[in-house]
This record gives sequence, structure tokens and C-alpha cells, in this order.
Amino acid sequence: MDVILLGSGNVATHLGKALTEVGHRIAQVYSPSKTNAELLAEALKAKAIDNLADVDSQADAYIIAVKDDAIAQVASQLPTHLKGLVVHTAGSVDATVLAAYTMHYGVLYPLQTFSKAKAVDFSSIPLAIEGADEATYVQLENLASSLSNRVFPCDSKQRLSLHVAAVFACNFTNYLYSISADILYEHNLDFDVIRPLILETAEKVMIHLPEDVLTGPAVRNDRGTIEKHLEMLEGHPDLKELYARMSKQLRQYKK
Repeated sequence: MDVILLGSGNVATHLGKALTEVGHRIAQVYSPSKTNAELLAEALKAKAIDNLADVDSQADAYIIAVKDDAIAQVASQLPTHLKGLVVHTAGSVDATVLAAYTMHYGVLYPLQTFSKAKAVDFSSIPLAIEGADEATYVQLENLASSLSNRVFPCDSKQRLSLHVAAVFACNFTNYLYSISADILYEHNLDFDVIRPLILETAEKVMIHLPEDVLTGPAVRNDRGTIEKHLEMLEGHPDLKELYARMSKQLRQYKK
């Protein structure tokens, strides 16, 4: 397929590389920053553009990989009568956000966290897809299946639940790692000492349900330990409140 990549951030970068690796051609890369467009376009052997009026209307697919709030704005500035399907890559944005601009719209949502500094294997990334109609869905399924072995249909409501779950599992967890690191640093300990614990916890949920491997003082209802922890966090009222609230949630969850 000839693909127009609309965006130059983390998702666009990894998706563009994955598409070229399996034989698709990125014809253009758009970014409102010409420098960013040129950087990614050079890596993908594509043409860089910073004006949506210059988008080629004869491509097979237009992939909007920008922040959620900018999706409709980008779609509204695309040329009319595009040949190919138009999809966005967001988890929490309804597919119909594109309906006002094309009949052939859909969603290609990669359930993964991306950073430009770390390579990912797209073949193992779950891709949730949705199409405006059967023909669009089939076309999108063919595109997605060329990238990943884990492609599945997912309507906008289901995809929203996926995104919420992903925020809990990934974004919030990373934030908790940051809190852990700050507590360790404050007491002259290195984050490296806790990495084996993090790895063991992650490996457990690869083979068990999370609820089956919950542990810790809140799960055991070890009130003495919880009180000691809360006392240690006295100088950090926000963290103390967070610790108390999460401990309460854990106790209730295990009942």
C-alpha cells in the first residue's frame, strides 16, 4: 500500500518503520513542524510536508497518528475525495470523529507504549481495528495483519475500555515506579535494588491472573506495617493519602 503518515511522534515513528519493513511505502510524512516531518520522512524515504493541502489524494491509506485533541482538526484539513481509507490510532477517540470527512474511515489502535529510543516488535503488538463498513474493515484488516499476528475487531466503546485499562496497567504503574524511585533516592538507595521485584511481579502476571498473585501488607491486612509506612510518609501528605487509599482499595478488593 501507499500510505500517508499524518504525524511524526512516537506512534507515527514506530508505525511508519513497521509499515516499511513489511513492504508498504510511506509516500508522505506530515507534521506542522517541517523539521520533525523531515526527520521522520528521511528515515522512511518519504516526502516531508507541513501543509495538509499538499497531501496526495491518491494514496491507499491515510493514518492520523497525532494527539487525540488534534485528530478532528487534521481530518478537517485533508483534501476532499481521498482515494484511500482514513484511520486514526487513538484509544479513546470514537471512530465517527472521521465520519464528517470521509465515508471510508476506521481505527488502527496499537495496544502498546512507544518511545522513539526503544525498538518494538510490531508483529506481537495487539492491534484493535474498527471500520465504518465491511469493505473498509477488510481493507484495514489486511493492512493490520501485515504488521501483527494479533489483530482483532474492537468497537469504539470496547477500545475506550482498553485504553482505560492500559492507563492503569502502564501509565499509572510507571508513575508508581517514579514514586518508588523518589522514596529510595530520599533514603540514599538506588532504584536498581527494586528492579528484580518489578520484574518478578511482571512475570507473574504473564502466567497468572493479577488477582491471584496479589500480595503485601494491605492484602494480609497487616495493620501494624501499614501504620509504620504511613508514619514514614508523614512528610509527603499526598503520597500518604495515596498509600492509604490504595491500601483500602486492596483490602476491599480481596474480600
